[in-house]
Amino acid sequence: MSMVGQHIVVTGGGSGVGAETARVFANAGASVTVLGRRIAQLEKLAKSIGGLPVSADVTDPAALKAALDTAREEFGPVAVAVANAGTAPSAPFEKISAHDFNETLAVNLGGVFHLWQMTLPDMKANGWGRLIAIASTAGLKGYVYVSPYCAAKHGVVGLTRSLAQEIGTSGVTANAICPGFIETPLLEKSVEAIAAKTGMTAAETHKSLLSGNPQKRFVSTREVAQTALWLCSDAAASVNGHALALSGGEV
Repeated sequence: MSMVGQHIVVTGGGSGVGAETARVFANAGASVTVLGRRIAQLEKLAKSIGGLPVSADVTDPAALKAALDTAREEFGPVAVAVANAGTAPSAPFEKISAHDFNETLAVNLGGVFHLWQMTLPDMKANGWGRLIAIASTAGLKGYVYVSPYCAAKHGVVGLTRSLAQEIGTSGVTANAICPGFIETPLLEKSVEAIAAKTGMTAAETHKSLLSGNPQKRFVSTREVAQTALWLCSDAAASVNGHALALSGGEV
């Protein structure tokens, strides 16, 4: 499908799902702005796809607004906003600090809220747009040792479903993509943390994480990115307020 003439913004765009989403949309002809905190990664990616790198922290509304203003000056109004920035610290519930809990919600849930609220007016004015959150199966079920992450992703799903009711006649849709464990640097950090806390080897940890997936494999970043692109197609025009599980049948 073609995204020529459409401006897409991807948060957490420097690596993993965000970087792959930027590549997939650029290949479809979109003008791509990649946002994140590590500008060197963003610049390298943007150079390879002809996109715009902008440094911003999604938990800082003023910084995010300034970044989006810069993006609009380059590529015009935002047509697609992919909220992908995330963090997933791992610890038993009793050992989670209030700071870690609040930071996890600020990035994973607050980041979606800020991006969507700041880009929705562009889409409504144009009569078309796509608000997409990269959530997780952790927004559909619980997992041990990541209760703040699960709480945040459940919040993203609730936000998506609620907003979809408000914007139904606007030409804009809001959807959450909920992958299972994805092959990303974030996954490897989780594996290291779990292995350190449990005494399991990395191989044993991988096997444990895959135990609930009937396909017994991790989700690829490309699968997630292509799903985001599909949500922008005419075939997905009626897909609104949906939490789309990419989990091999886990949920």
